[in-house]
Amino acid sequence: MAKLLIAGYGFLGRALERKFEEAGWEVTKLNRSGDNGAIACDVSSAEELASLPEGYDLVIHCAASGGGGEPAYRKVYLQGARCLIERYPETRLIFTSSTSVYPQEDHSLVTELSAANPSSSGAQVLRETEQNVINAGGLVARLSGLYGPNRCHVLKNLLSGDARIDGAGERIMNYVHRDDVANAMLMLAELDVFPSGEIYNITAEPVSQRDCYAMLAEHFAVPMPEQQRQEVKRKRGNSSKRVSNTKLKSLGWQPEYDDFLSLSLACQRCQ
Repeated sequence: MAKLLIAGYGFLGRALERKFEEAGWEVTKLNRSGDNGAIACDVSSAEELASLPEGYDLVIHCAASGGGGEPAYRKVYLQGARCLIERYPETRLIFTSSTSVYPQEDHSLVTELSAANPSSSGAQVLRETEQNVINAGGLVARLSGLYGPNRCHVLKNLLSGDARIDGAGERIMNYVHRDDVANAMLMLAELDVFPSGEIYNITAEPVSQRDCYAMLAEHFAVPMPEQQRQEVKRKRGNSSKRVSNTKLKSLGWQPEYDDFLSLSLACQRCQ
């Protein structure tokens, strides 16, 4: 039986656990608190990782920074990846990065070959971590905005009347359901040859903010949000790009929730 170590068991980790166990994998999970059946372990601590057993076939580093800015990013992502690589140098590794590393603002299509030289300090740390993982023969999964049960702020804000459209609503939104991410991870893990050193975007189809709200407003029979002229500063920057998932789809992956309406309905059913 293949063995998976989830380093950072949380929102995404729960979906990974379910998908991999359904496929016959034995799953071990880590988080700092040790709750929900996980082993209490700080992935950025070489000493704590040293107490873990050998014998894993795959490690997925999906720990979250939990806020804290650049210092937290460096500890959780960069130091965490370094410690995992040192502890399990021969084990396949997948690092969950973010499409925030693409800084494009012109609504252009970006692929894994597009420039990824972000200006924000957090995304710069992600890029440094990605390079370390690739150099060690690991795989980088760049996730767009992650949605799932009890996590669909776009729909929540629309239904509560708190949503606002930025300017003309041209900003491009990239998103993905956590179950589709878990399916992608399982597919990559079970390829005949593990794609060491590769980068894959894991995302559904992009949509403009205006088109997204128009689709949701029509379905739920609510008014469109008001427009606001002032630019909203976002935690991951104000980039606007259409992230391509063609490379991952060429391997056979197909997201179940490929448009924002189906994603929103799925999230709503799980609340």
